[in-house]
This record gives sequence, C-alpha cells and structure tokens, in this order.
Amino acid sequence: MIEREELVDEKHDILTHPGRRNVIYVLTLDPVLGIDITARIGTDDRLKGFQVVRPGAPTIRDAVETMERAAQDTTHARLLIFDVRRATLPKLRKVHRDIVGFNRKDFNKLCFSVLIGDGPPMLYQNGRGLDVFTIYLGAHRVDYHPAVFFYDPLLHYEPSEAQLGAIDEEFAIRDDVPQRLAPYFRKDDMTVGAVRRYFRAVEKPEEIRHKRARTLRRLYRKQISQRLPGREEQIRAWMSRKGLQLATEKINLYPLHFEDWVYRLMHKAQRNAEPEAKAS
Repeated sequence: MIEREELVDEKHDILTHPGRRNVIYVLTLDPVLGIDITARIGTDDRLKGFQVVRPGAPTIRDAVETMERAAQDTTHARLLIFDVRRATLPKLRKVHRDIVGFNRKDFNKLCFSVLIGDGPPMLYQNGRGLDVFTIYLGAHRVDYHPAVFFYDPLLHYEPSEAQLGAIDEEFAIRDDVPQRLAPYFRKDDMTVGAVRRYFRAVEKPEEIRHKRARTLRRLYRKQISQRLPGREEQIRAWMSRKGLQLATEKINLYPLHFEDWVYRLMHKAQRNAEPEAKAS
C-alpha cells in the first residue's frame, strides 16, 4: 500500500497551479446574475485587463454540462465566483465539488473564491437576526473556502414565496422581485433583470451610476432595518467595504463594493504568485 505522504512532491505539487493568469470564472446558471457580474467587472477601469469566463448554454441542463467540461480549465484562473443560492445548488453541487477539488490547494493563496447567495431561508423570521448567518457560512466555508460571501437580497425569497411546480415541469430560475422588495419599485411586474440593469447603469455617465448605487444602498438599508430592528450597527457594518464579522465568518451585501473585492483579491493572488514564480 502506498503511503499518502509519498504522493506529495514538495518540489512540484501536482495539486497546485502556479501558472494562473488574470482570469475570472463566473459559475452560475442564472444568466441575469451572470450578466450583472460580468458587466460590473467589465466597466470598472481597474479590472480592464482581466478576462471573465462565464460557462453557459441556452438550457439549464446544457449549462451544467458546459460547466462540467470547463471544470479543469478553472485552474488557469485567479478568481472563482460561485452562485450558491438554494434553488440551483442541487444541480451544481457535483460540478462545484469538482472545481473546488481542482483548486483547493491554491485557495486563499494563488486563487480565491467568492460566493454569492440567498442566505439562510429563515433570515427574517428566526428571531436571532444576522447571527443566523454563522452556521450558514460555516457550512459553505467547509465546501468552498471563500475569501468573501455576498448576500444578494434579490435572490432571497422567503418560505411563504416558495413556488411548487409539477414533477415534469422544466426547471426555471425565478425573475420576479421578492415580495418584501416589490413595494420599492414603481411597476408591479418589475423583474429582477430590470432591477439589476437599472442599478448597474453601465451605459450611463459615472455621476448617474454613483447616484443609483447610493439609491440602492438606501433602499436595502431601509428594507433590512425594517425587518431586523435594533441591528443598526450590524447593518451598517454589513453594508461597508469591510463587511460584517460574525464570529469567524464575514458577510457582505451584493453588489455593494463587489468590484472593490474583485480588484483586491485578483491583485492579492498576483502578489502571492510572485514568490512562486521566482522559486520555480
């Protein structure tokens, strides 16, 4: 029987990939979120030299297969952005596990993972406030080793909003605005896609983009404060660039400061790769 330690080559570890490039993988089945992420990265001057890869296809099944074929190619990337919402995670769990396996050795050194998700299902009903994130994030840490987790309010539907489809019904990603956010928008039929387009405002002048970002920040602060009263200090930290620290875990709010984190993590991975290149 071969001893486990004999499989480790300290000179050239086959599980590490020092030849990573300025590549970002966006791993989601949701084209609306995928477009939002790539557009935000693509319009930030600090991120102009980075290549964004978003494996996808017209159908959910084909998109999963495309992601599976691209799994090993993620070892060329310095940043992996995972969509970990509850609705699509069962379909992505295997490919996510494969991707994490290919990159695990390099996480938080030569590459980083960013998670975007919908948070605990009982976030606004549990009576524990934001502390409920601790267990939720702890489970994701074991699976993904994330550098940062972004809670996205537009992905979070409360249990009373659950949609029950027929067994043979084609799976579809929801695009209706969560009920707790709907009153903040003028049209009753407003979609998540329309909300994302409006607030990223990539074709608008910089002044308008900043104004809409401030509006979104105020909207989220008001909605969350109403649902989680008495948590003003935590909410303020949650909406900051640094994020809210909960025990050993930290949460941020998408899309606030998202591009800042992408820039920071990509450059950190670049700096960490320099000693590796000199040693090889």
